[in-house]
Amino acid sequence: MLKKISVILVLSLILLIFNSCNTHKNESVSEKTNDNQQTLSVAEPEPVNSSKEKPGERNYSVFDENNDRKLSNQKISHSYGVAKDEMPNRISIDNQNMFDEMGWDAICLDNKSEKKVLYLTFDCGYENGYTSKVLDVLKDKKVPAAFFCTLDQVKKNKDLIQRMIDEGHIVGNHSDTHPSFAEISRTKMMEEIKAMDDYLKDEFNYKTDFFRFPYGEYSENAMDLVNSLGFKCVFWSCSYADWDTTKQKGKQYAFDTVTSRLHPGAIILLHSVSSDNAEALGDIIDFARKNGYEFKSLKDLP
Repeated sequence: MLKKISVILVLSLILLIFNSCNTHKNESVSEKTNDNQQTLSVAEPEPVNSSKEKPGERNYSVFDENNDRKLSNQKISHSYGVAKDEMPNRISIDNQNMFDEMGWDAICLDNKSEKKVLYLTFDCGYENGYTSKVLDVLKDKKVPAAFFCTLDQVKKNKDLIQRMIDEGHIVGNHSDTHPSFAEISRTKMMEEIKAMDDYLKDEFNYKTDFFRFPYGEYSENAMDLVNSLGFKCVFWSCSYADWDTTKQKGKQYAFDTVTSRLHPGAIILLHSVSSDNAEALGDIIDFARKNGYEFKSLKDLP
Protein backbone atom coordinates (compact mmCIF):
# COMPACT_ATOMS: atom_id res chain seq x y z
CA MET A 1 0.00 0.00 0.00
CA LEU A 2 2.78 2.39 0.92
CA LYS A 3 4.56 1.44 -2.28
CA LYS A 4 1.49 2.35 -4.38
CA ILE A 5 1.15 5.71 -2.59
CA SER A 6 4.84 6.49 -3.22
CA VAL A 7 4.47 5.78 -6.95
CA ILE A 8 1.44 8.09 -7.14
CA LEU A 9 3.33 10.91 -5.39
CA VAL A 10 6.34 10.56 -7.73
CA LEU A 11 4.12 10.66 -10.83
CA SER A 12 2.29 13.73 -9.49
CA LEU A 13 5.60 15.49 -8.88
CA ILE A 14 6.80 14.72 -12.42
CA LEU A 15 3.57 16.09 -13.93
CA LEU A 16 3.84 19.26 -11.82
CA ILE A 17 7.44 19.88 -12.97
CA PHE A 18 6.49 19.23 -16.64
CA ASN A 19 3.60 21.71 -16.56
CA SER A 20 5.77 24.35 -14.89
CA CYS A 21 8.44 24.00 -17.61
CA ASN A 22 5.84 24.32 -20.39
CA THR A 23 4.42 27.47 -18.83
CA HIS A 24 7.89 29.05 -18.56
CA LYS A 25 8.69 28.07 -22.14
CA ASN A 26 5.49 29.64 -23.46
CA GLU A 27 6.19 32.85 -21.52
CA SER A 28 9.69 32.99 -23.00
CA VAL A 29 8.38 32.50 -26.54
CA SER A 30 5.80 35.21 -25.94
CA GLU A 31 8.50 37.64 -24.73
CA LYS A 32 10.69 36.86 -27.76
CA THR A 33 7.75 37.32 -30.11
CA ASN A 34 6.95 40.70 -28.56
CA ASP A 35 10.64 41.72 -28.83
CA ASN A 36 10.71 40.71 -32.47
CA GLN A 37 7.56 42.65 -33.19
CA GLN A 38 9.13 45.76 -31.65
CA THR A 39 12.34 45.28 -33.64
CA LEU A 40 10.58 44.76 -36.97
CA SER A 41 8.19 47.66 -36.59
CA VAL A 42 8.96 50.35 -39.23
CA ALA A 43 8.38 54.01 -38.63
CA GLU A 44 6.09 55.79 -41.03
CA PRO A 45 8.10 57.64 -43.72
CA GLU A 46 8.20 61.41 -43.46
CA PRO A 47 6.05 63.15 -46.02
CA VAL A 48 8.03 64.53 -48.97
CA ASN A 49 8.42 68.29 -48.78
CA SER A 50 7.96 69.42 -52.35
CA SER A 51 9.15 72.92 -51.44
CA LYS A 52 12.70 71.74 -50.69
CA GLU A 53 15.29 72.78 -53.25
CA LYS A 54 16.78 70.02 -55.34
CA PRO A 55 20.48 69.28 -54.77
CA GLY A 56 22.65 71.79 -56.59
CA GLU A 57 19.94 74.40 -57.00
CA ARG A 58 20.64 77.94 -55.82
CA ASN A 59 18.20 80.50 -54.51
CA TYR A 60 18.28 83.40 -56.95
CA SER A 61 15.79 85.68 -55.26
CA VAL A 62 17.28 89.17 -54.98
CA PHE A 63 17.34 90.47 -51.42
CA ASP A 64 16.91 94.23 -51.10
CA GLU A 65 16.37 94.55 -54.85
CA ASN A 66 16.35 98.35 -54.80
CA ASN A 67 19.20 98.70 -52.32
CA ASP A 68 17.02 100.36 -49.71
CA ARG A 69 19.86 99.93 -47.22
CA LYS A 70 21.84 102.43 -49.30
CA LEU A 71 24.94 100.29 -49.62
CA SER A 72 27.68 102.17 -51.42
CA ASN A 73 27.86 101.89 -55.21
CA GLN A 74 31.24 103.59 -55.36
CA LYS A 75 33.43 101.65 -57.77
CA ILE A 76 36.43 99.87 -56.26
CA SER A 77 39.04 98.68 -58.75
CA HIS A 78 41.00 95.84 -57.23
CA SER A 79 44.72 96.48 -56.98
CA TYR A 80 47.43 94.25 -55.58
CA GLY A 81 50.80 95.93 -55.83
CA VAL A 82 54.02 94.24 -56.89
CA ALA A 83 55.18 91.63 -54.41
CA LYS A 84 58.90 91.02 -53.95
CA ASP A 85 61.30 89.06 -51.77
CA GLU A 86 58.56 86.45 -51.24
CA MET A 87 56.44 88.97 -49.37
CA PRO A 88 52.98 90.12 -50.46
CA ASN A 89 52.61 93.78 -51.26
CA ARG A 90 51.09 95.89 -48.49
CA ILE A 91 48.13 96.63 -50.78
CA SER A 92 47.19 92.95 -50.93
CA ILE A 93 47.54 92.59 -47.17
CA ASP A 94 45.30 95.61 -46.58
CA ASN A 95 42.73 94.35 -49.11
CA GLN A 96 42.39 91.00 -47.39
CA ASN A 97 42.16 92.67 -44.00
CA MET A 98 39.36 94.87 -45.34
CA PHE A 99 37.48 91.84 -46.71
CA ASP A 100 37.74 90.14 -43.34
CA GLU A 101 36.74 93.22 -41.35
CA MET A 102 33.72 93.84 -43.57
CA GLY A 103 32.63 90.23 -43.16
CA TRP A 104 32.78 89.65 -46.92
CA ASP A 105 33.32 86.17 -48.34
CA ALA A 106 36.20 87.27 -50.53
CA ILE A 107 39.82 86.28 -50.97
CA CYS A 108 42.86 87.87 -52.58
CA LEU A 109 45.49 86.46 -50.23
CA ASP A 110 45.57 83.38 -48.03
CA ASN A 111 46.79 84.94 -44.79
CA LYS A 112 45.89 81.93 -42.65
CA SER A 113 47.93 79.02 -43.99
CA GLU A 114 51.28 78.48 -42.33
CA LYS A 115 52.82 76.64 -45.30
CA LYS A 116 54.07 78.14 -48.55
CA VAL A 117 50.91 77.62 -50.59
CA LEU A 118 49.94 79.00 -54.00
CA TYR A 119 46.59 79.09 -55.77
CA LEU A 120 46.72 79.19 -59.57
CA THR A 121 43.81 80.86 -61.36
CA PHE A 122 43.14 81.82 -64.98
CA ASP A 123 40.72 84.30 -66.52
CA CYS A 124 39.16 83.00 -69.75
CA GLY A 125 37.16 85.68 -71.52
CA TYR A 126 37.65 84.06 -74.92
CA GLU A 127 39.69 81.29 -76.53
CA ASN A 128 42.99 82.12 -78.19
CA GLY A 129 44.31 78.62 -78.81
CA TYR A 130 46.44 78.16 -75.67
CA THR A 131 44.07 76.70 -73.08
CA SER A 132 44.68 73.12 -74.22
CA LYS A 133 48.42 73.57 -73.76
CA VAL A 134 47.84 75.06 -70.30
CA LEU A 135 45.71 72.03 -69.39
CA ASP A 136 48.40 69.68 -70.73
CA VAL A 137 50.99 71.29 -68.45
CA LEU A 138 48.71 71.19 -65.41
CA LYS A 139 47.95 67.53 -66.03
CA ASP A 140 51.62 66.66 -66.47
CA LYS A 141 52.63 68.58 -63.33
CA LYS A 142 49.57 67.46 -61.33
CA VAL A 143 48.61 71.02 -60.41
CA PRO A 144 45.01 72.12 -59.69
CA ALA A 145 43.76 75.41 -61.07
CA ALA A 146 40.63 77.53 -61.35
CA PHE A 147 39.41 78.86 -64.70
CA PHE A 148 37.07 81.85 -64.48
CA CYS A 149 35.05 81.79 -67.68
CA THR A 150 32.44 83.96 -69.32
CA LEU A 151 29.33 82.32 -70.73
CA ASP A 152 30.42 82.98 -74.32
CA GLN A 153 33.71 81.17 -73.69
CA VAL A 154 31.89 78.20 -72.21
CA LYS A 155 29.33 77.91 -75.01
CA LYS A 156 31.95 78.05 -77.76
CA ASN A 157 34.41 75.66 -76.10
CA LYS A 158 32.41 72.88 -74.48
CA ASP A 159 35.14 70.29 -74.95
CA LEU A 160 37.66 72.45 -73.09
CA ILE A 161 35.24 73.13 -70.26
CA GLN A 162 34.41 69.44 -69.95
CA ARG A 163 38.12 68.66 -69.84
CA MET A 164 38.65 71.19 -67.03
CA ILE A 165 35.90 69.51 -65.03
CA ASP A 166 37.05 65.97 -65.81
CA GLU A 167 40.62 66.75 -64.77
CA GLY A 168 39.55 68.17 -61.42
CA HIS A 169 39.89 71.89 -62.01
CA ILE A 170 37.43 74.55 -60.89
CA VAL A 171 35.34 76.30 -63.51
CA GLY A 172 34.54 79.63 -61.92
CA ASN A 173 31.74 82.06 -62.75
CA HIS A 174 33.01 85.20 -64.51
CA SER A 175 29.50 86.39 -65.54
CA ASP A 176 27.55 86.23 -68.77
CA THR A 177 28.55 89.40 -70.66
CA HIS A 178 31.47 90.67 -68.52
CA PRO A 179 30.03 94.02 -67.32
CA SER A 180 31.36 96.10 -64.46
CA PHE A 181 29.32 95.05 -61.44
CA ALA A 182 29.80 98.50 -59.93
CA GLU A 183 27.65 99.96 -62.72
CA ILE A 184 24.61 97.65 -62.84
CA SER A 185 21.59 96.97 -60.62
CA ARG A 186 21.35 94.16 -58.11
CA THR A 187 18.83 92.39 -60.34
CA LYS A 188 21.14 92.66 -63.36
CA MET A 189 24.04 91.30 -61.30
CA MET A 190 21.92 88.30 -60.37
CA GLU A 191 20.94 87.71 -64.00
CA GLU A 192 24.58 87.87 -65.13
CA ILE A 193 25.60 85.24 -62.60
CA LYS A 194 22.53 83.07 -63.00
CA ALA A 195 22.87 82.78 -66.78
CA MET A 196 26.35 81.29 -66.38
CA ASP A 197 25.36 79.16 -63.41
CA ASP A 198 22.32 77.71 -65.19
CA TYR A 199 24.32 76.83 -68.28
CA LEU A 200 26.99 75.02 -66.29
CA LYS A 201 24.30 73.07 -64.47
CA ASP A 202 22.27 72.21 -67.56
CA GLU A 203 25.13 71.37 -69.93
CA PHE A 204 27.71 69.90 -67.57
CA ASN A 205 25.77 69.00 -64.42
CA TYR A 206 28.29 71.23 -62.65
CA LYS A 207 27.99 73.76 -59.88
CA THR A 208 30.61 76.31 -58.85
CA ASP A 209 30.78 78.41 -55.68
CA PHE A 210 33.50 80.78 -56.92
CA PHE A 211 33.00 84.10 -58.70
CA ARG A 212 35.40 86.69 -60.08
CA PHE A 213 34.26 90.24 -60.80
CA PRO A 214 34.83 91.34 -64.42
CA TYR A 215 37.69 93.83 -64.58
CA GLY A 216 38.14 93.30 -60.82
CA GLU A 217 35.60 96.10 -60.33
CA TYR A 218 33.05 95.96 -57.53
CA SER A 219 31.31 98.00 -54.85
CA GLU A 220 29.99 97.36 -51.37
CA ASN A 221 26.57 96.80 -52.92
CA ALA A 222 27.94 94.38 -55.53
CA MET A 223 29.89 92.39 -52.97
CA ASP A 224 26.81 92.10 -50.79
CA LEU A 225 24.68 90.82 -53.68
CA VAL A 226 27.19 88.24 -54.90
CA ASN A 227 27.79 86.91 -51.39
CA SER A 228 24.04 86.70 -50.79
CA LEU A 229 23.80 84.27 -53.72
CA GLY A 230 26.33 81.97 -52.06
CA PHE A 231 29.48 82.80 -54.02
CA LYS A 232 32.99 83.44 -52.72
CA CYS A 233 34.58 86.34 -54.60
CA VAL A 234 38.11 85.55 -55.77
CA PHE A 235 40.62 88.32 -56.43
CA TRP A 236 44.42 88.02 -56.65
CA SER A 237 47.72 89.14 -55.12
CA CYS A 238 50.11 88.10 -57.90
CA SER A 239 49.67 88.99 -61.57
CA TYR A 240 51.08 91.03 -64.46
CA ALA A 241 49.92 92.65 -67.71
CA ASP A 242 49.59 89.46 -69.76
CA TRP A 243 46.15 89.92 -71.33
CA ASP A 244 47.15 92.02 -74.34
CA THR A 245 47.88 89.50 -77.08
CA THR A 246 49.59 92.18 -79.19
CA LYS A 247 52.17 92.87 -76.48
CA GLN A 248 53.51 89.45 -75.56
CA LYS A 249 57.15 89.67 -74.49
CA GLY A 250 58.26 86.06 -74.58
CA LYS A 251 58.53 83.02 -72.33
CA GLN A 252 61.46 84.31 -70.29
CA TYR A 253 59.73 87.58 -69.45
CA ALA A 254 56.66 85.73 -68.22
CA PHE A 255 58.81 83.37 -66.15
CA ASP A 256 60.93 86.14 -64.59
CA THR A 257 57.93 88.34 -63.82
CA VAL A 258 55.75 85.70 -62.21
CA THR A 259 58.47 83.96 -60.20
CA SER A 260 59.79 87.27 -58.84
CA ARG A 261 56.33 88.03 -57.42
CA LEU A 262 55.57 84.70 -55.75
CA HIS A 263 54.82 84.78 -52.03
CA PRO A 264 53.18 82.45 -49.51
CA GLY A 265 49.39 82.48 -49.82
CA ALA A 266 49.42 84.07 -53.26
CA ILE A 267 46.34 83.93 -55.44
CA ILE A 268 47.95 83.99 -58.89
CA LEU A 269 46.01 85.46 -61.80
CA LEU A 270 47.10 84.60 -65.34
CA HIS A 271 45.19 84.93 -68.62
CA SER A 272 44.79 81.88 -70.79
CA VAL A 273 44.95 83.97 -73.98
CA SER A 274 48.65 84.64 -73.37
CA SER A 275 51.13 82.63 -75.46
CA ASP A 276 53.86 83.63 -72.98
CA ASN A 277 51.98 82.03 -70.08
CA ALA A 278 51.42 78.80 -71.98
CA GLU A 279 55.13 78.56 -72.77
CA ALA A 280 56.40 79.50 -69.31
CA LEU A 281 53.87 77.72 -67.10
CA GLY A 282 55.76 74.46 -66.69
CA ASP A 283 58.96 76.24 -65.68
CA ILE A 284 57.05 78.50 -63.27
CA ILE A 285 55.59 75.46 -61.55
CA ASP A 286 58.96 73.72 -61.34
CA PHE A 287 60.60 76.86 -59.91
CA ALA A 288 57.90 77.31 -57.30
CA ARG A 289 58.16 73.72 -56.11
CA LYS A 290 61.94 73.86 -56.03
CA ASN A 291 61.59 76.82 -53.67
CA GLY A 292 59.27 75.03 -51.27
CA TYR A 293 55.87 76.07 -52.60
CA GLU A 294 52.83 73.81 -52.86
CA PHE A 295 49.98 74.37 -55.30
CA LYS A 296 46.51 74.03 -53.78
CA SER A 297 42.94 74.24 -55.04
CA LEU A 298 40.67 77.12 -54.01
CA LYS A 299 38.55 74.40 -52.42
CA ASP A 300 41.39 73.93 -49.92
CA LEU A 301 41.30 77.51 -48.67
CA PRO A 302 41.20 77.59 -44.85
